[in-house]
Order: sequence, then C-alpha cells, then structure tokens
Amino acid sequence: MKFSELDLRPEILKALTNMGYQDLTPIQEKTFSPILSGRDLLARAETGSGKTAACGIPLVQMIDPSLNAIQALILVPTRELALQYVEEIDKISRLTDVVPFAIFGGFSMEIQKAKLRDRVHILVATPGRLIDFLYHTTSINLSCVRMLILDEADEMLKMGFIEDMDFIMSCLIHEHQTLFFAATMPEKIDRLVRAYLKEPVRVELNKEQVAPQSLAHHFQYTGRRDRLNALIQYLKREKISQAIIFCNSRHRGEKLIRELKGKFKSIGYIHGGLEQSRRTSIF
Repeated sequence: MKFSELDLRPEILKALTNMGYQDLTPIQEKTFSPILSGRDLLARAETGSGKTAACGIPLVQMIDPSLNAIQALILVPTRELALQYVEEIDKISRLTDVVPFAIFGGFSMEIQKAKLRDRVHILVATPGRLIDFLYHTTSINLSCVRMLILDEADEMLKMGFIEDMDFIMSCLIHEHQTLFFAATMPEKIDRLVRAYLKEPVRVELNKEQVAPQSLAHHFQYTGRRDRLNALIQYLKREKISQAIIFCNSRHRGEKLIRELKGKFKSIGYIHGGLEQSRRTSIF
C-alpha cells in the first residue's frame, strides 16, 4: 500500500514524498487505521519496522495546531530514541504548524523550560526527565493530552520505570487514546495493558514481517587476527556510506576508532562517558 492512497492532509503527503516515503511497512499498514479511528493499540514491533512513522504520521494528522497545548505524549526509554522520534516527527510535520519537542536527562532543564513556554503540540520524553518536570516545575500541562504512546515499553520495564509509568499515566485525567509498542510482551506489560488500555486492537507481525524487506543480513566467520581486515573489506566492497559499529567495551571501541581513522573520511565515537551535547552532535 502506498502513502498516496491514504486520506492524509496534502502537506503531510508532500513531506512524506520529500522524505522518500512511498510504500507503507507492514506495521504501518496494520496500525494506521486503528490509530486514526481513535482505538487503543497494543503492537509488537521490532526496531527498524517503521514504528516511529507508524506513530508520527497519524499524530501529525490528528493534532489541532490552533490549540496551543500538548496534545500527544510519547514516552521512550532513552534520550537517543527521544531525539530520533522528534527528528522524524519534525520532518513529517515540516509543512504544517504542528510542533514536536523532546525532553530528556543530561541536558539543561532551563533550556528545555524555555522551549516549553512556546507552542508544543507533541512532547517526546524519557520517564525520569518528565517526572522531574512534573514534580519540580509548572512548565508542563498534560490536561489537553488526548494521545499517549509508550514505545519500547518492554525496555522501560527492564530499566525499572514501571512506577514512573504508572505515575505518568495517572496524571492523564481526561479521556485519551493509548498506544503501546514493544518487541516483547512480559507479564508486567499485561498488567499495564489491563489497567490502562480499553479493548485495544492487538497487532503482532509474523516473523517474515518483523524486519523491513529492505534490510539485508550478512554473517561472516573470521579469526581474531582477520577481523579488522574483514570489516574494512566489507565496508569498502559494499560501498557502505553510513554504518554503526558496536563494540563490547570502551577499550575495544577506542582501539577500533584509531585503526579506522586513516581509512575512512568521517568517523565518530560515542560511549557512556561522553557528555550529552557531544553525543547529540555526533548523531
């Protein structure tokens, strides 16, 4: 199914065309209709399935930009995912008057407060930072929230955010639509679903639909001594223009960055010891 077949506002369709979006992914095909019709949703979807746009496109369609208030709240487990969400929604809403914004730890609350005084329609937040704002400031008013999205809800549970999630959801006192996205469905999610979702539409992709069709997998056995050379050859042979390489330790990452610096034009290195501003600039 193509985006042009959907009953979306012309400015959203134009933005999607500018982004190179043509065909819906399976998760988008299965979730757009229930989201746009106002149903609660429980969806099992992996990273890379297109779920950011599956949330973002209907949200931008449903927001009333003339109302100067937060109308949608998206909770995510990490600052990196918060940035990913707000950047994607910003592209989708670029030709509209809908304004997204993200708050997360490791960044000045005063700067975030200043932005929140302006118009914000879609707020993306990590649970801890949102609770900091709710406890210690009056900068965030959730009384107009009509849509709540929990993405990677299973990861938030693993990170110990269940009490935070309970508290935040209890702050939404008016009728609202709730969307849960998770890769796995542990028992604790079932409790949240029973407590906060009303007759949700359940979406679970089969194994063939989990990863996008454009995603190719490559697996190669190498000896320890040959690993670096095999990596370099693969990147050059496949003409990889952008890549993320994970290492199992900071020491290994530092060693690898030294070995690759002379062989590729632009290389960045992030780890837990970096300040958030540096991480953000690299991303």
